[in-house]
Amino acid sequence: MSGLFITLEGPEGAGKTTILQAVTQQLTKNGYPVLATREPGGIEIAEQIREVILNPNNTNMDPKTEALLYAAARRQHLVEKVQPALKKGKVVLCDRFIDSSLAYQGYARGLGIDEVLSINQFAIGEMMPHITIYFAIDPEEGMKRIHVNDSREKNRLDLEQIDFHHRVLQGYKEVMGRFPRRFRTVDASQPIDHVVKDVYEMIEQELNQFL
Repeated sequence: MSGLFITLEGPEGAGKTTILQAVTQQLTKNGYPVLATREPGGIEIAEQIREVILNPNNTNMDPKTEALLYAAARRQHLVEKVQPALKKGKVVLCDRFIDSSLAYQGYARGLGIDEVLSINQFAIGEMMPHITIYFAIDPEEGMKRIHVNDSREKNRLDLEQIDFHHRVLQGYKEVMGRFPRRFRTVDASQPIDHVVKDVYEMIEQELNQFL
């Protein structure tokens, strides 16, 4: 792989999607070959799986089913979109990747981080991000943002109680403890323009070292 694979992670309402769009525009303007994408989704098959996973009507979904669906969508997205872009030397910015599954299904759902990691290693092999930018925000603030944002997609995870989102936060802390060299952290509670600036500088620093 000759490109750079960067993932964005964080709790619900952290602003990843908004920041991803802004940073992608700025990187493109400055001449970097960028591909922005998301999980679950990014390509047709994975988007169809996304509809099943996040459908608010699917509240009876078993946690293992949820974890397997995420891994399936991840595999298809990886081989169909991410890997080809990296082979072309692009900077791939992805809204969520394996760490979401480890934090949400592995820790918050109680399936076990090692168990969910095993499922995903089957799906992605050795394909891990070069760096992961974690958007740090308190669950209460994140959920407050969701409820006041009428344009945001409301999904099944938004229906969870606040204690679930606190477990997600703890899950991310566990994951970051396992992969400390890969993670960078940005204060997502700042105004948007400050977060955009911080994230752009993190990415540019990696690009300067990578190129």
